[in-house]
Amino acid sequence: MAAFRDMEEVSQGLLSLLGANRAEAQQRRLLGRHEQVVILAAEEEVAQSLLDAKERAHQGGAELQQLEAELRKAGEEDTRLKASLLQLTTELEELKETEASLERQEREVDEDTTVTIPSAVYVAQLYRQISKIEWDYECEPGMVKGIHHGPSVAQPVQLDSTQLSKKFISDYLWNLVDTDW
Repeated sequence: MAAFRDMEEVSQGLLSLLGANRAEAQQRRLLGRHEQVVILAAEEEVAQSLLDAKERAHQGGAELQQLEAELRKAGEEDTRLKASLLQLTTELEELKETEASLERQEREVDEDTTVTIPSAVYVAQLYRQISKIEWDYECEPGMVKGIHHGPSVAQPVQLDSTQLSKKFISDYLWNLVDTDW
C-alpha cells in the first residue's frame, strides 16, 4: 500500500516537473526514488514469499514427525499382531493334534466297546454261572467280598487281599466251586 502511494506521489511529481521545466534534476531525483520504491516492493515480496516457504517447510517438518510417529506405532502394532498370530497358530496346531489324538482314542474305545466289553461281559457271566459267586462291588478297596451260592446253602466270602496272597485267594475261590456237574 505504501508503495502505491509513493508511486502516485512520484507520478504527480513528474507531472509537476514537466510543467515547471525543471525537469531534468527533479526527474533524476524522482526516478531514483521510483527505482528505490520498486526495489523495496520487490524485496518485500521476496521476503514475504521466503517467510511463507519457511512456514510451509516448518509445517511439513511437523507433519513428517507426526507421520513417522504413526509409522512407528503401526510397526509396533504389526509386531504385536504377528506375535499374537504366531501364538494362536501354535495353539491351533496343538488343538488339531489333540483333536486327532482324541479321535484315535474314540475309535479305539469304539472298537473296545464293540469287541472287548461284550466278550468281557460274557466271560463275567460265564464265571458267575460256574463259580456261583455274587460279588460285592461296593466293598472297600483291598477286600474281596461276595456270597457263594453253593449246592445247599449260601456262604459269605470276605477276604483281605492286603494280608493274603493272590494265589491263596484264587485257590480258596476255586475250592468253593462244585465239581459235580
